Amino acid sequence: MPYALFSGLIIGSFLNVVIFRIPKEESIISPPSSCGTCGTRLGAIDLVPILSYVILRGRCRHCGAKISARYPMVELLTGFLFVLLFWRYGLSVEFAKYATLSCILVCVAFIDMDHRIIPDRLNLFGLAAAIIFLFISSDLTPLDAFYGFLAGGGFLFLLAVLSRGAMGGGDIKLFAVIGIFLGLYKTATAMFLTFILAGVVGILLIAFRIRTRKDYIPFGPFISISAFIIIMWYNELIAAYINLMS
Repeated sequence: MPYALFSGLIIGSFLNVVIFRIPKEESIISPPSSCGTCGTRLGAIDLVPILSYVILRGRCRHCGAKISARYPMVELLTGFLFVLLFWRYGLSVEFAKYATLSCILVCVAFIDMDHRIIPDRLNLFGLAAAIIFLFISSDLTPLDAFYGFLAGGGFLFLLAVLSRGAMGGGDIKLFAVIGIFLGLYKTATAMFLTFILAGVVGILLIAFRIRTRKDYIPFGPFISISAFIIIMWYNELIAAYINLMS
């Protein structure tokens, strides 16, 4: 379990780079990380997940500029997700598969909130990863993955056509990728849960006058939350639903 947490913190630090650079169409490999205010290249002491932020009291060691709390938050979130996945799947191919998808979902959620987009680079990476895991993981057949792809992307595409563009292309591509990762039934359940969460949160935001009916509410975070819930607790949700209906 500590190894899962440590790995998640390290990868979460890298996800911060992805979240910051991909919307700007910059390389996530070079140049090395630097302060966004003074431009000074960051050293190893500046890049230790969580610990650096605490030691430096949330400020750049060189110029004293404030560092966003978003950075340690993403690191902690990723570490927490990895611990949950390890608790559920142990050290297995399935853990690697769903950890990869979870990393994509974390990036999607924050990028969509910040920029109102789901970059094609993330979806293409997700597509490649999903296809690779399809051949090395035994929890899903190629046919089920294909049906999941059609259900995830096809339904939202149809919805986008009928609603004349109310559904973004990035959302459609993301759910198609999720479909290959999860298969037909899990993808359909994740989609249903996504609309429920988005509807409830949207109603609450309007009711408390935080948003109006015309305001944009990013869909990516709801997709990400719903997909991870299905990754972790699909069987429990289905069992609870059956018990409720009976």
